Amino acid sequence: MHNDDDLLRPREVAELFGVRTTTIARWAREGRLAPLLTPGGHRRYARSAIQEAIQEEPSAHFTEDAVRLYDEGWTIRQVAERFECGYGAMRRVLKKHTTLRNRGGALRT
Repeated sequence: MHNDDDLLRPREVAELFGVRTTTIARWAREGRLAPLLTPGGHRRYARSAIQEAIQEEPSAHFTEDAVRLYDEGWTIRQVAERFECGYGAMRRVLKKHTTLRNRGGALRT
């Protein structure tokens, strides 16, 4: 069981979001995530704040752009790399908003 006041390392936050640690650092610089700094200058994130951020839906703009690129023929992996997120996370987003292709490129029925 976790305490909501637990502090998470960037690697742990990245795993929860399905993105790279560099994305977490960028989100912190952009103000999308609010890190706490340790005396040594390392970023830590409150578990409760991260849980709130995870529950928020991806922005409509993000979803529209991802679906558009996928529908133009990009692979899920290419779209995931473009948006700096994990393959699994991108696949879940796309599956909710468009019909996925099989490995040969044909639409799944």
